[in-house]
Amino acid sequence: MTPQLWPAPVAAAPLGATVRVPGSKSITNRALLLAALATESTTLQHPLDSRDTRLMADALRALGVDVLYDHSTWRVVPAPLRGPAAVDVGLAGTVMRFVPPVAVLADGPVSFDGDARARERPLRPLLEALRGLGASIDDGGRGGLPLVVHGAGRLRGGRVDIDASASSQLLSALLLAAPRYDEGVQVRHVGGRLPSAPFIELTLAMLRERGATVASGDGTWSVSPSLVSGGEVLVEPDLSSAAPFLAAALVAGGVVRLSGWPTKSLQAGAATPQVLEAMGASCHHDGDVLVVTGSGEVSGIDVDLADNPELACVLAAVAALATTPSRLRGIGHMRGHETDRLAALATELGGLGAEVVESDDGLEFKPSSSLHGGVFHTYDDHRLAMAGAVLGLVVPGVQVENVETTSKTYPGFAEQWSAMVEGDSR
Repeated sequence: MTPQLWPAPVAAAPLGATVRVPGSKSITNRALLLAALATESTTLQHPLDSRDTRLMADALRALGVDVLYDHSTWRVVPAPLRGPAAVDVGLAGTVMRFVPPVAVLADGPVSFDGDARARERPLRPLLEALRGLGASIDDGGRGGLPLVVHGAGRLRGGRVDIDASASSQLLSALLLAAPRYDEGVQVRHVGGRLPSAPFIELTLAMLRERGATVASGDGTWSVSPSLVSGGEVLVEPDLSSAAPFLAAALVAGGVVRLSGWPTKSLQAGAATPQVLEAMGASCHHDGDVLVVTGSGEVSGIDVDLADNPELACVLAAVAALATTPSRLRGIGHMRGHETDRLAALATELGGLGAEVVESDDGLEFKPSSSLHGGVFHTYDDHRLAMAGAVLGLVVPGVQVENVETTSKTYPGFAEQWSAMVEGDSR
């Protein structure tokens, strides 16, 4: 099949647009999971409606939970978790990692499988931890998908070690389900550096908000057996998905206003404005609007992105346009994301003339005077597609392969991006 190519819009003039990004995937999928474990119904206001969140809703439905859609409001009605059931995780890391610890509470077997790449993504440490807590899981020794969780209606829980250095989701997965375990969980991280630490804090905060008793120490976390409350959850805009729009003002010049930006947030993307300011942007708040201004002049940066890895793809495109060298580090774990993002970025940006070198831990850039158009392959990765769009703002002729892969977390991205370039407010 011939790949679909999207001509990335070129900014012929400085930008001037107001944008509102959709709801946070991280918050939506955590809220859905906690709602399935709650003692009463939960209403989600302004959740993200995307492939990843629909996959989570469908997984919970397969287990007997009712998820009702009504425009910008979703209602979750919990029920006894049932098996047998089959769950399609697609390529959603939150579904493939968050749902198996809940499936152990079903009253029968629950099978899991997904896209081809999902079978390669890190999962073994979670499966071993669940077995250590008393779960029965058949994965044929693969340490990943496909697998069957033999739900027994309950799980003992207790103390367990886990190496979550490949993904903080492996740790969040245990914490989110723990209120329903007989002994809760007491988890110790025993691997290398824990990436995406803000997402762990987000998990803990959302557990507390729903009534769970949680504690954390030096490399340890605990969740006591607790009743999870329902109620209303207001989903913040997705600050990671806002990154390309913030970067657009920097690289193309002009002003982009992001409406609905929270004054305080535990999302990792909340740190993105500070990073872009270091590269030449100006950012300030006007009420609930984040105003980003740029001149089109981009300075390089040396930055550790371990806590904000979802920024790395977009920032790599920005670094390729900088007039001084850049180094993006602390992101070696991104090789286990939707694709090997470090290899993909080095290949695609390098193929369009960027001076980029891939290392074990990140990417290094030198200024290039030979950037040119061509096909920017996305490897079915939404963040790669967004990076191609950013580069295409100032490099004519960039064609992004399968831009619709952005529907994983951002339905309508291409249309909103084009509207921004044209100066429309959405």
